[in-house]
Amino acid sequence: MTPRRAPRADQPTVPTPRLSYLVYRLERRIRARLDEALARDGVTTTEYMALSELRMRDGVSSAELARIAFVTPQAMNLVVRDLEQRGLIRRDPHPDGGRVLRAHLTRKGLSALRRCDRLLDGIEDVMLAEIDDTMRKTLVEHLTMCARALRPDTP
Repeated sequence: MTPRRAPRADQPTVPTPRLSYLVYRLERRIRARLDEALARDGVTTTEYMALSELRMRDGVSSAELARIAFVTPQAMNLVVRDLEQRGLIRRDPHPDGGRVLRAHLTRKGLSALRRCDRLLDGIEDVMLAEIDDTMRKTLVEHLTMCARALRPDTP
């Protein structure tokens, strides 16, 4: 094994990419693969995200889904309306009254969501192929902490 020499003072060192840049690149690559895979199943990534969120938090409004998905309320209204017309969700009035409608997954929506989950599983299997289970768990924990630290309600 040849020992590494320190770079000469007149040679520039290659900077290490910023973590936020790497996260952005990873997100874009995941999104591109997910968009392509879901399109074959007739679902958009935003629809998949909305269905996933409804599995975790049943009965949220379109406005809440919009905040979670980082889209405008108007854009999410179109997504929710389309999901409802396709029978993937149903909406009912909020018990407190008003114009707010709560969204709920239907059986058909849950079935579509499971198909989408399998597509994402395949993408994640490729992405994480060289990472062991312990490191995966640590990665999930650390990314969750990072996301929490940057929530809009955090100073």
